[in-house]
Amino acid sequence: MTERGTALVTGGSRGIGAAAAVALAADGWDVGVSYRTRVDEAEQVVAACEKLGRRAVAVQAEVSEAAEIERLFEAVTAELGPIRAVVNNAGVVSPAGRVADYDVARLERVFRINTIGAFLVAGAAVRRMSTERGGQGGVIINVSSRGAVLGSANEYVDYASSKAAVDTLTIGLANEVAKEGIRVLGIRPGLIETEIHEEGRLDRIGTTPPLGRPGTADEVAALIAFLASDRSSYMTGSMVDVAGGR
Repeated sequence: MTERGTALVTGGSRGIGAAAAVALAADGWDVGVSYRTRVDEAEQVVAACEKLGRRAVAVQAEVSEAAEIERLFEAVTAELGPIRAVVNNAGVVSPAGRVADYDVARLERVFRINTIGAFLVAGAAVRRMSTERGGQGGVIINVSSRGAVLGSANEYVDYASSKAAVDTLTIGLANEVAKEGIRVLGIRPGLIETEIHEEGRLDRIGTTPPLGRPGTADEVAALIAFLASDRSSYMTGSMVDVAGGR
């Protein structure tokens, strides 16, 4: 197995993050996963990575807080070594609703975690990876959403908007750090079978993509593992949709 170094997956206790952590371990990475409250699930992800012969660690952190992000990076580095890949995955969604009914608390929560958190994680990664700052380079993979393009009308326009900002972060940051040994890539999952959806949502619209079904977290994770590796070495600033044609 190729030895790839250390990867960090934020929001790695369930869904796409958990699947990504295991896929990265299978591809030769040691893996750090962050979680907010789901310690048991995070430890299960660690166990799955270790079963594949890799080292892994779970760290509790609030990824919307700069000090917590610094602590997360330091803890994973101390345990597993310099981080060479970051999967910027942590995110939240609010109950379905229309823009006219959103309040400030809802908007602040969604944008604080999904957008500001993503910027803070990416910045922490650059400070450690940049060859201009003494780092060895690396890759940042931002997990966006197909909703960033489609808008998610009548459901999650705030979530879609927060992820559209992440798309812009991907493109802009990729251009900033391309000469510093860092690649920045984005993925836009569509309707994926994870707990982020409200009950019944996938039953209602899961067959609407041209492929006629929702995707799985493992299908998204396979792309993340590819993008994190040198198999995608000539890619940066790209957004890749994993949405069944939707």
